[in-house]
Amino acid sequence: MFEQGLFITAALRVNEGISLEEAKVAVAQFCRDMNSEPGCSMAVAMQDTKEPRRFVFWERYDDQAAFDAHFQAKHTQEFIALGYTQLEQAFEANLMEAGAE
Repeated sequence: MFEQGLFITAALRVNEGISLEEAKVAVAQFCRDMNSEPGCSMAVAMQDTKEPRRFVFWERYDDQAAFDAHFQAKHTQEFIALGYTQLEQAFEANLMEAGAE
């Protein structure tokens, strides 16, 4: 399904005082923008069913350089500047090799 690359899972929380509906629109646009980045083959956001102000992002980049470029992209800088969310945690991972022990 996927080739090896850099997989990111990140949890973001919508800040208090920010409209959840406005944040959802911004998150959806941010994912569309990420999916247009060279080297990003997947960017999706899911809304936590128990904590609706939390969004979990799944992203896949070809390599570290593509991930680094993501943070320099205009749309990433604009999303951060909105101040709608705070990063709660993030994980970087690679695909597990078959038969790995």
